[in-house]
Amino acid sequence: MAPDLRRDLQDGFVPGRHLIDAYGNGGFRFAEMSHRGSILVLPSGVRAWDVADARAIDRTALRPVQAEAATIELLLVGTGLDIVPLAEPLRRWLKEAGIGLDVMQTGAAARTYNILMAENRKVAAALVAVA
Repeated sequence: MAPDLRRDLQDGFVPGRHLIDAYGNGGFRFAEMSHRGSILVLPSGVRAWDVADARAIDRTALRPVQAEAATIELLLVGTGLDIVPLAEPLRRWLKEAGIGLDVMQTGAAARTYNILMAENRKVAAALVAVA
């Protein structure tokens, strides 16, 4: 692994657009590496996301998404094994930022993200890790 990439991993951030190669066992595989825990997949890169339960998703958890709103048309939220709806004020907040929202199970969100990214769409994903 290149030294710069190793440093970025220690910082919890991997720059660039990456497909999600696998999910489960409490984490994800992408960019020829693995990460235990939840992730945010943004146009700028993949970052560790300190959300273990979808009910904890709030504005603070999604600030990095808001920061990149100009480059995101759709946010896919993977809420784990069960679909957990996001609160209406949070949905409205994203809509006001110009970001569409689709909430689904984590596996479906990861697969949908890969398809839309391959189509070069302006997509991001907030993925809660599943066992």
